[in-house]
Formats: sequence, C-alpha cells, structure tokens
Amino acid sequence: MNAKFINPFINASLNLFREYMKVSVTPGKPFILDDPYDLKGVSAIIGLAGDTTGALVLSFSRETAIEMVSKLEGRQYIALGAEILDGVGEMVNIIAGNAKKDLLDYRIMISLPGIITGNNYRINWPQGVPVISIPMESEAGPFSINVSIKEG
Repeated sequence: MNAKFINPFINASLNLFREYMKVSVTPGKPFILDDPYDLKGVSAIIGLAGDTTGALVLSFSRETAIEMVSKLEGRQYIALGAEILDGVGEMVNIIAGNAKKDLLDYRIMISLPGIITGNNYRINWPQGVPVISIPMESEAGPFSINVSIKEG
C-alpha cells in the first residue's frame, strides 16, 4: 500500500488530537498488522468506497477511549457508555472526513461510523490488502489508527 494513502490519515489524526482536542500525541512507526482480526477494547470503523475502497479503524483501550472522549467533550466521564461510543465514532468520522480532503483524486466516499467493543472481535478488512497500523502514544493513553486501502 502506498504512503500517499496512509499519510492523509496520520495527518488528519494528528490535527484532530493536537490542534482540536489539545492532546499531546506522538505517532510511532507504522507497521503491517500481523493479525488484523484480533482487536480489543473500543474500535470505531469507517468504510471507504468508490474508485478506491477500504477501511479506517481507530482503536482504543476502554480507559483511553473514556479519557479521549472526556477531552473531546470537555467533561469528565468515568465509565464506558453511549456517550463514549458516540464520541469515538465522532473522532473516526472527523479523521476520515479530513483525510478524504487530501485524497480527492480517488473519489472516496465514507460510510457512517460503526462502533465495536469487546476482547476479541474481527474487522472485515479488504481481501488481499495489508492493514497498516500506526501506534500512537498520548497523555490519555496509547491507541492505534489502522488503515487498509485497495486502489480501484
């Protein structure tokens, strides 16, 4: 997968967390997710369709999701509830929407976000395309941005 597809998602994520939410975030080295079906915690997924297809998944531990949504909304949450799930969905939606602006040549449409929670769940990634995971360290806890895009 070409970096031209990954960098817009990294940049949109950094902009959301650093500029909008004022959360200190440091990206780690991107890597190919060995087992893209084994995720834990809270994940928000957005499908990408059009000439180019794929998926964007933002994954947090339960604790990091609660802390991030607390920062997003400017109020303190203490438990994983509907507000947290909605907030995580809103974050992935913002990232996908802003990344899409840098990928206009590929006529990508984004779906509504879906939220998954649990200890071992599977994402239906595009077949035959690697999943690139970008680990992130933040003051709210670690999380990852996972992208898989298949050029049409």
